[in-house]
Amino acid sequence: MKLMSVCFSLFILSSLIPPASAGPLRDRIKERIAERQQANEGNEVEEGDVGIRQKFDLPAGAVLKSNISYGSDQDQRMDVYIPANAQNAPVIFMVHGGGWKRGDKAMNRVVENKANHWLPKGIIVVSTNYRMVPKADPLVQANDIALALAKAQSLAPSWGGDSKRFVIMGHSAGAHLVALITAKPSIVKQQGPQPWLATVMLDSGGYDIEKTMAGHHMGLYDNAFGKDPKFWQSVSPIYQLTQKTVPMLAVCSTERKDKPCVQAQAFVDKAVLLGSQASTFPVAMSHGEINEQLGLESAYTDKVDAFMRSQGFPL
Repeated sequence: MKLMSVCFSLFILSSLIPPASAGPLRDRIKERIAERQQANEGNEVEEGDVGIRQKFDLPAGAVLKSNISYGSDQDQRMDVYIPANAQNAPVIFMVHGGGWKRGDKAMNRVVENKANHWLPKGIIVVSTNYRMVPKADPLVQANDIALALAKAQSLAPSWGGDSKRFVIMGHSAGAHLVALITAKPSIVKQQGPQPWLATVMLDSGGYDIEKTMAGHHMGLYDNAFGKDPKFWQSVSPIYQLTQKTVPMLAVCSTERKDKPCVQAQAFVDKAVLLGSQASTFPVAMSHGEINEQLGLESAYTDKVDAFMRSQGFPL
């Protein structure tokens, strides 16, 4: 509701702008709205809001194990959705977005459609939290994700899962984080996860943080990445990508004004030059729709399924 109020106020303001200055100022207003939408992608439910974070019914026989710890901080927790009669089941490891500073593993848009789609197919779905800004910068967050992945792999057999058949997936800031641990082997080596099968990035706008920070960008990037160019390089997946990786699929929105498909394609092109199997999948969907609608019956879900099927998932 708060976001809707802000957007309505900005719309009213734009209608009062003199014609001579309407174009540029309206563009700035649209950018501000888009920034708030992306930054609030992971917001907790607010009073009066419906359907943001609610319990949902699991498929028959499925169970949920909540708040499994992978570290000492209260934010280092993950939820595991286990299908009925799981036995050597493959695992999807999901990382939520929220501008690196908010969000939650249990939000409906993060897990509901994904769980309802993949659990009946015998696939375990893990959804993890991680420490966020200002408690932890994105490099620390990436290390949290790698640590959580290692913990999930170690526990997978106790869930009826296969520790060697993981696909990691993230949306928005989460997509940046899974891209970063895929591109930067030192994080994986430090935190100890085993190799995984593939990585799926859902509409990241942060493949090249150095380039983003050097140009016009949303304020959420300043909050997350600060002013140090050396740090920008250390958290830029495209800068850290120096060797062949696991297969990658980069889904990107063609509707966003900041054109995330441009950075996604540059990242994929570099991966391919290094010998990786990688591709982009541009979709005419909003940033939020790419997250929420994965799992619903569509060509989009079919494409992601086909990619994972090519990596040995039973889809």
